[in-house]
Amino acid sequence: MRTSCHDQGDESRRLSYTQRREFEFDRGGVPFDGTLVQPPVEDLDSRQTEKYRNLIGAASVQKMLEARDLVSRADKLTVAAWMLFAERPQSLFPSAHVRVLQYSGSERGVGARMNLLEGRDIRCEGSIPEQIEKASHTIAQWMPRVEALAPDGKFRSRPIIPHDAWLEGLVNAVLHRSYSMAGDHIRVEIFANRVEIESPGRFPGLVDPNNPLKISRYARNPRIVRVCSDLGISRELGEGIRRIFEEMRAKGLTDPVYQQSSGSVRLVLSSANALPQEVLNKLPKQAVGVLDAMRLENRPLGTGEIVSLTGLTRPTVLRHLRRLQDTGIIIWEGQSQSDPRASWRLL
Repeated sequence: MRTSCHDQGDESRRLSYTQRREFEFDRGGVPFDGTLVQPPVEDLDSRQTEKYRNLIGAASVQKMLEARDLVSRADKLTVAAWMLFAERPQSLFPSAHVRVLQYSGSERGVGARMNLLEGRDIRCEGSIPEQIEKASHTIAQWMPRVEALAPDGKFRSRPIIPHDAWLEGLVNAVLHRSYSMAGDHIRVEIFANRVEIESPGRFPGLVDPNNPLKISRYARNPRIVRVCSDLGISRELGEGIRRIFEEMRAKGLTDPVYQQSSGSVRLVLSSANALPQEVLNKLPKQAVGVLDAMRLENRPLGTGEIVSLTGLTRPTVLRHLRRLQDTGIIIWEGQSQSDPRASWRLL
């Protein structure tokens, strides 16, 4: 059997056939979503193709498919066309679906100790837009909620993970998963204290998952991404990971964690506070509001900018900033008290 090796830093590891094929798709040439499938154009779901045809103003379904490189010159459909517009793409790609599970605690458990809740294991099938819609509806319904202090000073119910954070993670998983890796599907696992989203396929090349904010824009499935951008499901801006971080930080939660195995990437979104609870308990409500404003901006800010963001008076903002500084959460950087470029920065 033919094998090959792939350099990883100072290491070389032997690649399996599946891994070698993935590496070749990622390295260049025709992406997997541009390869061809056997079903004819007539087998696509006319309801979905007509909706998209009208959206982009194509004269016909054929013209629409040609405009997005979803069909070959010989009128053969691409994988992308089938995944996006077939009534049930799983007839050719059985593992191309999203599985949503919910557990009763913070661990999966095994055997008789399995913590999976009854009726909380569903598979969301259909076209890619339908999978995302079904899965997001289910996740929103099943997401645990907590009572938390709102900006108006009242306790209100909120999901443990911000909606936009897990939704961005779900969309990224569906759009960028490896559809050439048969036998595995996307899993969204909901626990009492976190959400985990795992999808087949590694990050491209030698990307370091420990530094996800430095991952450059990459589309494993460019045809799928383009159509989903037209549909308003995603944006071709390469900002998905950054947006997840911003949503988590805005709510004062710990940063997202990416874990990469030999054949998949897992995103972990934890409901744990970025600061220890004993520290939060000592901070005035308005000080936490100042901290949240700085997290949301995620850049060094001048005192005047923080005043504008929070709506508090300058003396009040300064008092809270010094309190946060004493706690070791932020730092002041400047040459002197009158330095116009002085700023406050999160540690």
